[in-house]
Amino acid sequence: MQRVVGKARTMAMHGNWNPWHGCIKCSEGCQNCYVYYLDAMKGKSGADVYRTKTGFRYPLSKDRKGRYKIQSGETISVCMTSDFFLEEADEWRKETWDMMRTRSDVVFLLLTKRPERIEKCLPAGWADGWDNIFLNVTCENQTRADERVPLLLELPFKHKGLHCAPLLGPVSIAAYLDSGQIEQVACGGENYGGSRPCDYDWVKTLRDECVAHDVTFCFMETGTTFLKDGKTYTIRSKRLQNEQAFKSGMSYQGRAMHFELKDSLGLPIPPADLYEPHFIQKCTRCSFRMLCNGCSDCGVCDG
Repeated sequence: MQRVVGKARTMAMHGNWNPWHGCIKCSEGCQNCYVYYLDAMKGKSGADVYRTKTGFRYPLSKDRKGRYKIQSGETISVCMTSDFFLEEADEWRKETWDMMRTRSDVVFLLLTKRPERIEKCLPAGWADGWDNIFLNVTCENQTRADERVPLLLELPFKHKGLHCAPLLGPVSIAAYLDSGQIEQVACGGENYGGSRPCDYDWVKTLRDECVAHDVTFCFMETGTTFLKDGKTYTIRSKRLQNEQAFKSGMSYQGRAMHFELKDSLGLPIPPADLYEPHFIQKCTRCSFRMLCNGCSDCGVCDG
């Protein structure tokens, strides 16, 4: 049975930093890359990699009063329109590491499909890692999980997570969760051109394994094509995908993550001085709430 629900709509999230744009496809999850899809709509190629002009130094940008626009304690997702460890971006990466070192009061989430490149891309003085860096690898299927997660577990990072999106098949990560290193797992279906189905049973398996290890699990979105109880649903609205994922009750808050954020003098920042996200009414139905920085008060949505 095929059901079509809602119209397509792109949703913006508060807290992304894209110092470069464009990527080179490298695995199954890249087949229907949303960056390629959206760039094609503008007559551009998603394979064109370039340093962004206005966004490159975003972590250091300040308002008219001289205050950082990104507040202490916020979490910033890096390279959501590329891959932080992309070879074509090697010449720009040092500057971004320097900015993340300067902003030791902000958590930077790095997501990659290229963990094999990471060790040679680390900055000087890295040692066992910085406390404000949260490294995630993509595991779209079991093959990629078995290829990438062992590499992740060997890397010198203090905070590690898994991103099972687009979820293209059943994935078991229990053996990797046994390590105690994985602090968060997020999963979601595929969107835009040629979206492949995401099966609710795959989501439940991941969730059960995370609950058994008390690891935070976030079911971010159903994807456009969602399978549940023998039925196929086509859900074009991103907002509705988020709401359906939230209503499923699959997300689980596991043991807390602790990032030792520091000020410019290297001193620990008291929790009371860190950013506290706020949410509008619409946010209460969104599956991304447990991952995002809350409302940015941009005025785009209707509350």
